[in-house]
Amino acid sequence: MSLPLWLSRSLLMLLSAVVMIGCAGQYQQMPSKNVGERIKLVVIHYTAIDYQKSVHTLVDEGGLSSHYLVTDPNDASFDGDNASVIQLVDESRRAWHAGKGQWQGRNHLNDTSIGIEVVNVSHCEVSVEYANAPGEHSRHRLCTYPDYHPQQIEQIISLMQGILLRNPDITPTAIVGHADIAFSRKSDPGPRFPWYQLYLAGIGAWYDAAELKEHWEQFTPALPSVGLMQAALQAYGYGVVETGIADEQTIDALFAFQMHFVQDNVSGTLDSETAATLFALLEKYFPQKHRKLMARYTNEQQRLAAGAAEPQVKLGQIDAVFPQQDRSTRTEVNDKLGFKAFKGQGEMLLTPHSTTQAQIKINGELLTLDDPLEAGQTYTYSLQRRTHTGTNTFELVSLSAPEDTLQVVIPWPVLTDATQKWQSEFTEVDKLINQDIEDGFPGAVLLVIKDGQIVKRTAYGNALKFDENGQPLANPQPMMPGTLFDVASNTKMFATNLALMKLVSEGKLDVDTPLYHYLPEYTGDGREARTVRDLLSHHSGYGPEVRFFEPGPGRMAKFKSRDKQHTSTLLTTAVPFREGNRQHTAYSDTNFMLLGLLVERITGMSLDRYCEQFIYAPLRLNHTLFNPLEKGILPSQIAATEINGNSRSGHITFPGIRTHTLRGEVHDEKAWYSMGGVSGHAGLFSNVDDFAVLMQMLINGGGYDKVTMLDKDTLSLFTAPSSANQGFGLGWRRAADGRNRWHFGPYASSTAFGHTGWTGTATVIDPAQNLAIVLFTNARHTPVENTANGGLTFAGSQFETAGYGSVITRIYEALLNH
Repeated sequence: MSLPLWLSRSLLMLLSAVVMIGCAGQYQQMPSKNVGERIKLVVIHYTAIDYQKSVHTLVDEGGLSSHYLVTDPNDASFDGDNASVIQLVDESRRAWHAGKGQWQGRNHLNDTSIGIEVVNVSHCEVSVEYANAPGEHSRHRLCTYPDYHPQQIEQIISLMQGILLRNPDITPTAIVGHADIAFSRKSDPGPRFPWYQLYLAGIGAWYDAAELKEHWEQFTPALPSVGLMQAALQAYGYGVVETGIADEQTIDALFAFQMHFVQDNVSGTLDSETAATLFALLEKYFPQKHRKLMARYTNEQQRLAAGAAEPQVKLGQIDAVFPQQDRSTRTEVNDKLGFKAFKGQGEMLLTPHSTTQAQIKINGELLTLDDPLEAGQTYTYSLQRRTHTGTNTFELVSLSAPEDTLQVVIPWPVLTDATQKWQSEFTEVDKLINQDIEDGFPGAVLLVIKDGQIVKRTAYGNALKFDENGQPLANPQPMMPGTLFDVASNTKMFATNLALMKLVSEGKLDVDTPLYHYLPEYTGDGREARTVRDLLSHHSGYGPEVRFFEPGPGRMAKFKSRDKQHTSTLLTTAVPFREGNRQHTAYSDTNFMLLGLLVERITGMSLDRYCEQFIYAPLRLNHTLFNPLEKGILPSQIAATEINGNSRSGHITFPGIRTHTLRGEVHDEKAWYSMGGVSGHAGLFSNVDDFAVLMQMLINGGGYDKVTMLDKDTLSLFTAPSSANQGFGLGWRRAADGRNRWHFGPYASSTAFGHTGWTGTATVIDPAQNLAIVLFTNARHTPVENTANGGLTFAGSQFETAGYGSVITRIYEALLNH
């Protein structure tokens, strides 16, 4: 009798499976030569807790494990007289001991390492700033480290000798501490672990004394650069990103390295002993890498000795040698240039290289010049009778001989005072502001520029009006035209953005390059896709702000920081995006905090030092600066802001909050508490006179007097409308045909640009009308009131002057109707 077809097939399949099972383990063997051991690394830890707690954590319910636990005979919770080794996880299996870390290019270290926990109880106190920070890194804590018991070290040496026999791929440089692989989180096994004693037993790496001495003698007079030290740490095995600055990751890595190899000098600072130790280790264990790094060191020192070539300084909008060397076959275009001027203003400087006779035309009129012009002498000629407002023409008609040359300099326009002439034209503006002052508004200073002239410069009200109880002072301090103000977010434009524009002009920055090109640590979670332009245009996807200065709920607690270096690390590596890149424009302080760090990274200088030295000082602006109270400015020279610090009259509180009247301290909480008063988004102080020069420089096209700050193409790039939002350029806010009329009013040209600041400051620059307006107020220097919906507001914020648009509208009307 035959079986049904379905049953026959089932029996056949079952028989095949039995045959296959029987053949298992009987495959033909052909061993490959391309094979290695799984274990590459040994990581040594201290428990930081006693034996019983360690067992609970590593064996029972802690979620962590290790391959071995080395006991301490002095531990009261351990029932034994001698140190012993307890195996918790077989070496062939994965233990959960390393966590997130990196060593010699490897990640996921639990997969390739053996973990040894040593019972050793350190005691650490954490500073307030890092109370919510993850990890137990020693730089953020005050720690005491007990010595290891001699029996523990004997047990570790015996254990390690066996591990090395069983795992031949473990090299001397792959026997490390937890701090080495996770230097920003961990400090174990601490600076008292006897690495050198292990080395003498044939375990782990150590330097040779002769090589250390040789490098120390070389590095003592000339330390390696920070970037080179970062590269050297990385070459040895540390997961350091080369940024070129002594940032938080670098200090953490130096701490870890010193705890391992320079235990008498654990400071986190780069010094000759630390550098020499690192390079001695590289010479011994990685000679090829050492040769490359030393060649780089030699090149860097040679460049420093030679000195950087000084950039050619352009002394005006025209600073050229005539006849022009680059000549066109179209003869009418040679030896002619345009320059910007205003009617009745301007001068020209001529320096002949050989004695010559010259013929020059300005706006088609032949000038009367000295005859002859003597070689090497500089001649200054007024152009006041020749210039008109707008583009003017220069033409070299002839010189005495074909070989003669002439240096011609025409400076950029400078401001002149015409306030007396225009005194009666702004009555409606004065009426509006004075009425607000009478009704309780604290104070303001207004300056207006038109056609290269200051046509209005007026102070209103008081720089200090209220006491710390919100009561009007019996003798308030009057506002003066030269009073300094906390310009708040105008910092973004007149510090950070000007710095970025200057760097673009100098070819040091490309706005369409990803930010990580300049900040290598700016990677992960989509950061690689963000360009400098994305941050400038406020469409990078960041939220409005991260309140680093106060603890947030849940996972936001890790963003608390009162240290600029730590805040910078959080900004570049941890702050999350709220949405995808280029989804829509969302104004964000985070963008400009990052851009401020970008300026610091490219220039190698702090943002305040760079701006004060390379932007403000050349223009002789001595009252535009960060942290003014630290730089010789008195509180009496500065307008007060909030009456009760950042507390909104006691309605807000957080640890360390200021409650005194703010005067000379930047109001913005992130800038003050988390960035040391210097940030890309806030922190600048200035007065209207200094801002007038900066704004006229922009109207001119990038220069002022004999200082050329940036080129016209860069200015056009930054002030052109963003494709994401016509109301923004790169950083700058734009009038955009009335889109931002609350700020610019209804009459501004479509090319007008400027910004505002939370403390009560507004700027308008309208190149099409040769017009600039700077309105500084201390609107927040008023009592706090409750709103109808239960919120809080400053009394000063309710006035028209605080809203900018009405004042700016009346200024335009005064000028347009004149």
